[in-house]
Amino acid sequence: MTDITALHDKALTAIRSESRVGPHFKPARLEIAEDGTATIDAEVETVAIKRLALERLAATPGITAVVDRVHVTPAVPKSDDGILDDLRKAFYDEPSFRALAIKEAENNHLKLVRDAFEDAYGEIVFEVHDGVVTLNGRVPGLTTKRLASVLAWWVPGSRDIVNGIAVDPPEEDSPDQIEEAVRVALDKDPFVDAEQVRVGVRNRTVRLTGILPRDARDAAEWDAWYVFGVDDVINEIEVSP
Repeated sequence: MTDITALHDKALTAIRSESRVGPHFKPARLEIAEDGTATIDAEVETVAIKRLALERLAATPGITAVVDRVHVTPAVPKSDDGILDDLRKAFYDEPSFRALAIKEAENNHLKLVRDAFEDAYGEIVFEVHDGVVTLNGRVPGLTTKRLASVLAWWVPGSRDIVNGIAVDPPEEDSPDQIEEAVRVALDKDPFVDAEQVRVGVRNRTVRLTGILPRDARDAAEWDAWYVFGVDDVINEIEVSP
């Protein structure tokens, strides 16, 4: 058995050892280059499975980098045009984006959806191909960048979000930054009473506690998973009677 074959088997075992991924996880492609770069293609049921699989893969000794081509199978399939329509409206209507120009990339051209207010700074550029939403542009804070990902994940039909938005001026990431973004997502989710949820973050793991109805409990967990940079979510919210 070659070293690359052994590393491949070790990486796959590491992914499958995560109980929330499971022993039957079978990627369409898992290739490991001589330099330790792993390329993984897969269709999975949830963002949680995607993030956990990638985290376990990246943590495997010998893996130096990960090329992520893991997509989420949407509960509600939708055309790219349909996703674009919903995304356009979500970004246009978001109050905290009113200081940003919103642009849509189409056939290598940019189409202005809404200009920024006078003296405002920043822009979000979005495009969709085969259900994958790509975000670019520049914004003045990490929380704004992360909110863009959450709104994109909320759009039915989205299979993945590639968030290339630059933060200008740059901000140092931290657990506090992630916690702030999770709280913003919970506050904006109409299905969650955010005042009933407590959020704690250690490294890139989010812990949720509190008490909510079952549907809202699940929604709060997904909101946390949708935040860019989160590796794991521990949902300890109790279900209200």
